[in-house]
Amino acid sequence: MTADDSDMAQNDNEQEPVVVRDRRRIDPVTGQLRNPVNGDDPVADEQQAKPEAQQGEPAPEPGAEAPAEQPAAGSEAQAELQKRVDELTEDLKRVTAEYANYRKRVERDREAMVLSAKASLAGELLMVLDDLERAEAHGDLTGAFKAVADKLVNTLNSAGLEAFGEEGDEFDPSVHEAVQHSTSPEVSGPTVTAVLRRGYRFGDRVLRPAMVAVTDHEPAGSAEQEQSGAAEQEQARAADESAEQD
Repeated sequence: MTADDSDMAQNDNEQEPVVVRDRRRIDPVTGQLRNPVNGDDPVADEQQAKPEAQQGEPAPEPGAEAPAEQPAAGSEAQAELQKRVDELTEDLKRVTAEYANYRKRVERDREAMVLSAKASLAGELLMVLDDLERAEAHGDLTGAFKAVADKLVNTLNSAGLEAFGEEGDEFDPSVHEAVQHSTSPEVSGPTVTAVLRRGYRFGDRVLRPAMVAVTDHEPAGSAEQEQSGAAEQEQARAADESAEQD
């Protein structure tokens, strides 16, 4: 054997022997839980490897109250967001109400304009209606002429034109124009006794008042006194005339 071979054999003898460690927690023979030996339990090794500052923290005592949790950082942001949502909701409700009122106002103005235009057109045709009424009173409204006149009157009535002013109506200065006045015990108050020109209204708007003759109430005693007074005056006048002749 050479010197080199002797050295190699010596080095092989000096190599560290192979050690096999059984890290199983359960003994395969007895089936019992093994007591971990230092270096065999990785969980224990990990706990030992933790910093001393963490391992030295005292455990909370039983029954001790846990420290109050600090409000989350997002609580204030969530409250501010909810406040903003409420403000925008109120703004939306206000804008919706204003828009609804605007639509109602526009619709009301549109209807008023339509009624005003219809009333203006009907007012221009009142003279035509007066002529038709006079023709009917004289018996001239007959045949095709009457058919056309009836269609015109019905169309205006359907649009909203309404005639008023009849004999026997109570006198109303807001819709009647009195051009004649008399008294009679046969009526209990101011009464329309003759219609000289018919009045017309369109909806709530009076286009033209009715031209009428009005008779007011007169007590029966006053009429007799006037008649007796007239008779006395007539007798006195006759006496004066006979005296002058003598």
